[in-house]
Amino acid sequence: MNQKLRDIFQAAAGKYLSAVDAEVTRSHQHEIGGLVKVGFGDVLGLPGKDETRELMCKMVYITDETGEPLIADDLVTWYDVRRKSKTRSPEYRLYYRENSVTESINEGDFLLITKLANSSLLMCFTPADSIIEAQLRELFGLSEQLDETFTPSNIGDKKLLLPVQILFEQLGISFESEQKTDKELLAFLLEHYPEGLPKSHVFSELARKRKPANPRKDPDEALMEWLTEEEHIFRTYERYLVSNRLRHGFGDDGSDVDTFIDFSLSVHNRRKSRMGFSFENHLGHLFNLHGLKFEKGSSKKTTENKSKPDFLFPSFDAYHDKNYDAEKLILLGAKTTCKDRWRQVLAEGDRLKTKYLVTIQPGISKAQLTEMRDKHLNLIVPFPLWETYPHDVHQELMSVKEFIELVASI
Repeated sequence: MNQKLRDIFQAAAGKYLSAVDAEVTRSHQHEIGGLVKVGFGDVLGLPGKDETRELMCKMVYITDETGEPLIADDLVTWYDVRRKSKTRSPEYRLYYRENSVTESINEGDFLLITKLANSSLLMCFTPADSIIEAQLRELFGLSEQLDETFTPSNIGDKKLLLPVQILFEQLGISFESEQKTDKELLAFLLEHYPEGLPKSHVFSELARKRKPANPRKDPDEALMEWLTEEEHIFRTYERYLVSNRLRHGFGDDGSDVDTFIDFSLSVHNRRKSRMGFSFENHLGHLFNLHGLKFEKGSSKKTTENKSKPDFLFPSFDAYHDKNYDAEKLILLGAKTTCKDRWRQVLAEGDRLKTKYLVTIQPGISKAQLTEMRDKHLNLIVPFPLWETYPHDVHQELMSVKEFIELVASI
């Protein structure tokens, strides 16, 4: 996918909610003003005195703790609140009705509002200083100090990389893939895997065959290409399987709601788990290509408290050999997203003061990065994703290539 964020989002702005914005008892009919000054008049148009404009809007409330967002789709109204006055200059506001999202927001929450190329709006609310805020602010170029008035975004040329796409999908935005339905690929998959989705390592190998990349020279770019291709392969087959299941209906009468919800949850959970397996598969392949000795944690390969590190260099036998130099041991955790799960890595190897974590999470809060540094956890991020992190923290990141070189040098 070669799309960029500006191909999807035409305008965006961010602010912190004031009491008037957030509290129902003080809000003036759930309205937001100040959008014309940050460019929304250019993309929404300016309604005349005798008109209002209705737009579809996806409203999202998400916190770091819950992970799963609260989403409400509704019509919002863009209009001139002074339209009945012939003498006063226009004042444009966005009116929205109360819903489950607006009932959850609080004064001080961060709000990102965007106009999408499909003419709809996205309003995303999240508590201040959350990981989601840090991610959205970096993606949309909202690096300035924010207050209770809107600041326009600088979307720039950031690429719609796979992890970024997945982040927006979590917020309820679906993307029309450039490749769309790959009929040739689907035919191949149905011929070779007629019984359904194979184990994740099978698709990982297929992705590497279809996208050889240059893993020796540029392991970071290769990793991202393989992950993107495997996701394309997986979703091509998944789309076919889900479509068939939808056609057959759910339950005896074809409309059993509980059966449908169970099916939907299984699809959602399968996507998340397969991405994690895919990530580890391709990392392991890269390490093997570069001649690194390592083992993966399992029921028979553990450290203290039966912990199972994702990767241990060079081996578990070396780790348990008290005569083996601890400085020649490296422990690596692999998490597609960090959130609070990164702390698991800290307890997976008592012999090692410094540990490593590799992730494809787009962006992270400075507070979280500081805590990682204080806990002696070094963060590894594939280089193409560095553009989703603030420039002033780049010196604290390590690329996959740099990590491979580090292990090889020991």
